[in-house]
Amino acid sequence: MLPKIAIVGRPNVGKSALFNRICQKRISIVDEEEGITRDRLYATAEMFGRSFVLIDTGGIDLAGKIPFAEEVQIQAEVAILEADVILLVVDGRVGVTTFDDELAKRLKRGGKPVIVAVNKTDSGQEEGNVDLFQGLGFPHVVGVSALQGYQIAELVEMALDLIGSEERAVEESAADGAIKVAIVGRPNVGKSTLLNHLLNEERSIVSPIAGTTRDALDALLMHDNQEYLLIDTAGIRRKKAEKEVVDKFAAIRTEEAIERCDVCLLILDSFEGLTIQERRIASHIESLGKSCILLFNKWDLMKNFRMEHALRGIREAVPFLAHCPTLFISATEKRNLHKILPMVRDVYKNRFLRIGTGELNKFIEACLQKYHPPLITGKRLRIYYLTQVETNPPKFVLFVNKPNLLTDTYKKYLINRMRTVFPFSGTPLLFELRARSHAPVAS
Repeated sequence: MLPKIAIVGRPNVGKSALFNRICQKRISIVDEEEGITRDRLYATAEMFGRSFVLIDTGGIDLAGKIPFAEEVQIQAEVAILEADVILLVVDGRVGVTTFDDELAKRLKRGGKPVIVAVNKTDSGQEEGNVDLFQGLGFPHVVGVSALQGYQIAELVEMALDLIGSEERAVEESAADGAIKVAIVGRPNVGKSTLLNHLLNEERSIVSPIAGTTRDALDALLMHDNQEYLLIDTAGIRRKKAEKEVVDKFAAIRTEEAIERCDVCLLILDSFEGLTIQERRIASHIESLGKSCILLFNKWDLMKNFRMEHALRGIREAVPFLAHCPTLFISATEKRNLHKILPMVRDVYKNRFLRIGTGELNKFIEACLQKYHPPLITGKRLRIYYLTQVETNPPKFVLFVNKPNLLTDTYKKYLINRMRTVFPFSGTPLLFELRARSHAPVAS
């Protein structure tokens, strides 16, 4: 296992900024408002030829004044238990506070190596304040600036030295061999609850308040000898509801999660069904070529309502969703949750399905015999050849006489027929048209 370094401290001392600086990319949301980071975030980083896992935690508020203070503290304590070394981040401009002192006492009881990172040490005056933190009782104290990058390398080198130079088994990257699954949807539809039940642990904070999760979380899960990388995301709000800058960052995080996943679990509220917002999310999933499974959550609360009624209108609203597998679940009651990962695995396999050219052309011939393309200004589309050029997602090239003669209606007909004949459930199908001059000469 890779060594783990946890970043802890009271709110608004620059933990997330330090996390981003060490990772050398913007993963955790940074803002002046206290209590922005609520869940613990994991990222693999590398310095001095050594890889390690960095854990960012929410600010520990012993007074309980920030939202979800108790849950955030639990998340931080779990990170402390997991870590090999702890970075206690303090504010060099503010100086030692009673919260810093109390947190230091708690960390001493844990027995883990601790480095005091005196953040916001941007000038000679703050550099002089570093010595004040020696009173916390830890032998390793270093002044840093997450904003300027000052002494970040020295901080990490010190942490790696404390971990020790013994050989560790280096695990493969979390992305290698794992099916990447993004859990997406509007706020408060049960995304984090689903993640927790799938992991059988409280990795994400669960709350009935919309918008609790603001960062995207990665969590590895092994099931039936298959590894899954589960990505819990902040709910995407409507634009006019994005009153906080942080919510805009969260929406960007969700879009990035969709972009880097293989399969999306699009969660709907069974009471509300498919809203305009979910239509936009589904369109975004399809445009990026990602596979999708539709989950109707809170189904246990629905009375005298048929599943067929819940599915009504989906085909007209988003045709792609009509070809996506659907489950009616209850995240809180764990209803049908055991079916999700096997379904993800099947949908993921569909992304790599390759159909032979001969079989595809027999398919096209059958389509043409059943329903000829319409006449357009006295001319009719002729299809000469169909071949698959890519997988993940499947991409096909259609050689025709004139691409502009292919109507949207006939294109939908071909795609729908293809989904009927071949097992491409849940996966977008990409089509490229080429004029006859580019068609291969038959031998």
